[in-house]
Amino acid sequence: MAGHSQFKNIMHRKGAQDKKRAKIFTKLIRELTSAARLGLPDPAANPRLRAAMLAARAANMSKDTLDRAVKRGAGGAEGENYDEVRYEGYGPGGVAVVIEALTDNRNRTASEVRTAFTKNGGNLGETNSVSFLFDHVGQVAYPVATATTDAIFEAAVEAGADDVESNDEEHLVLCTMETLNDVRDALEAKFGAATSAKMVWKPKNLISVDGDTAESLFKLLEALEDSDDVQNVFAAFEVSDDVMARLGA
Repeated sequence: MAGHSQFKNIMHRKGAQDKKRAKIFTKLIRELTSAARLGLPDPAANPRLRAAMLAARAANMSKDTLDRAVKRGAGGAEGENYDEVRYEGYGPGGVAVVIEALTDNRNRTASEVRTAFTKNGGNLGETNSVSFLFDHVGQVAYPVATATTDAIFEAAVEAGADDVESNDEEHLVLCTMETLNDVRDALEAKFGAATSAKMVWKPKNLISVDGDTAESLFKLLEALEDSDDVQNVFAAFEVSDDVMARLGA
């Protein structure tokens, strides 16, 4: 088990995602509003908004709620301005962590992130203190049942992607920031709408962590996710199946 997307799957199996439904919607609404404010309200002409709408639909957000969030951003309503902020640090076991946030109060968000690190055996660093350990790449995701790995790989290469990583749950097509929109469009023409299409921080190397470290690390990641301001968390770690079994995941 490696990386943050798998951590989120573990939390899902523990039933935590249902309890956090309202919090997830808060984050999605914030991203929809910001994407519409920073670009055009038309998803066809605003790749970030299109990605946010994909995520909102995947979370079963109602069309009315989605539309209201986009209209708020497009209308430039007061009180809806959010700054994009990135935080970086090391978690338990020296695991590098990158956090992306949208906030209307930088001091509050910085305090919440710093507290999460301090209480869970980590250290918040300066900007660019760990981001060099990641590649900032485009990622287009499809359910594993969409097509065979070979079919996805062939289509991805034709579309200009760099690589495909497949697991038991999904195919992840990786590309550059500049080619993300073209790759997504080409794949959607062949396989239909993607589960997501966005920029991610992909670890260059993964640190293997033991049971005690993994437990502390998961607490840190969950604490970070608990902040309404935090949109995405990426961590460079892997955990063996034996350790996951001992943790009951």
